[in-house]
Amino acid sequence: MADYIIRATAADGQIRAFASTTRDLVEEARKAHNTSPVATAALGRLLTAGGMMGSMMKGEDDLLTIKIQGDGPMEGLTITADSKGDVKGYVYNPDVMLPPNAKGKLDVGGALGVGVLSVIQDIGLKEPYVGQTILVTGEIAEDLTYYYATSEQTPSSVSLGVLMNKDNTVCQAGGFIIQLMPGASEEIISSLEKKLGHTLFVRSTKRVILTPEGELLLQHVKPALSMLNEGEAALSGEGNLTGQLRIGASDTLCRYFLIPYLRRFHKDHPEVRIKIINITSMTMC
Repeated sequence: MADYIIRATAADGQIRAFASTTRDLVEEARKAHNTSPVATAALGRLLTAGGMMGSMMKGEDDLLTIKIQGDGPMEGLTITADSKGDVKGYVYNPDVMLPPNAKGKLDVGGALGVGVLSVIQDIGLKEPYVGQTILVTGEIAEDLTYYYATSEQTPSSVSLGVLMNKDNTVCQAGGFIIQLMPGASEEIISSLEKKLGHTLFVRSTKRVILTPEGELLLQHVKPALSMLNEGEAALSGEGNLTGQLRIGASDTLCRYFLIPYLRRFHKDHPEVRIKIINITSMTMC
């Protein structure tokens, strides 16, 4: 295959970016599953995103699964990727046919309808980490942007595309993900906002406040912090423990803080089932 993924960092590691070309991958998937044009577009977008997101995982045996379930005629799709960027997937209803949307594009959002996006990360613990968000548009790129904002608290820009030939073969496919890393400076954020055309914060001379989307993120972070304290208390215990440790935390807190401790905890207490979920502490109680 002539497909490839490019990784890059900028501003002393405060910004990271992934870009991928996946024409051969998406055409192979189209042939294997005999997908309609709109199903090919949906699967191609998610396969492209999955390859880039899988390559973000650190462990050699880590696995990523993305599931989209909707009430539209396509019903949903699932992909699985590893840390090497290898990815595979399928569409629940590959034969779905719809007229173009109002912009004259393949109507992926209409084919998926209203539904849920689930990102499942298997990092070698007894239970995988699951993050869920609603489908914002069903066009996949916007839904993943929303997922990163609400679940991982990582400001991101996701773009995905599949261009079809008139004979319904794949002409081109690819995408990119650009992310601000934790601790990114004000100067970097302002510069990136200007280039992307998205406002991440509302600033004044006296303070910086979150946009409405930022307020939504805060609702997820507060209960996660309290659950982290419980996790730390469990990690400091001694002896042969059994049972289940349930932790509600954001993807960012899990990835950049909890994972090293949980791996050590799992090694010391293999009989304890660790379950990490992206919900509020009130829901867990």
